[in-house]
Amino acid sequence: MESSSAAPDGGSDAVRPEDLDLGSLALFVGLAAAEEVRRDIEREGFAGLRFSHGYVFQHLVDAEPTIGELAARLEMTQQGASKAVAELERLGYVERVPDPADARIRRVRLNARGRAAVEAARRGRAAQQERMARRCGRERLDTAHAVLVELLDALGGADGVRRRDVRFPS
Repeated sequence: MESSSAAPDGGSDAVRPEDLDLGSLALFVGLAAAEEVRRDIEREGFAGLRFSHGYVFQHLVDAEPTIGELAARLEMTQQGASKAVAELERLGYVERVPDPADARIRRVRLNARGRAAVEAARRGRAAQQERMARRCGRERLDTAHAVLVELLDALGGADGVRRRDVRFPS
């Protein structure tokens, strides 16, 4: 029986990127870009970070939520949020601190290493943009960027980006 999966050698069953729909292509470009930045920051000494950690980090850049608040923002259980925070704490990127108004309440925040990782990721994304501009040309890259921004807005995703409230796909 023949397999319908893509041939690893690029044979006739292989999927060609140019045949993908725009949503799939944009998703795969985004995932490949994120993985490249992850490797870049890992080379800078920020090991252990995964794509999914970015969903937690976005809520810690400008805030210090409780586990319950973080869970609500991430639309996950408190147990799931606590597990993610414990992992980031173990990796050395976040810390739990007492609430200034009520020492019984613990808040989660990026520590110095976590903030440095955010800055490293920003540098990595900026360098990546420059590499893409050299490969594709600045004008073409700017046009692609403008089209993707317009489509993100048309599909209802721009507000989540503005609020730093992008949800992990379910």
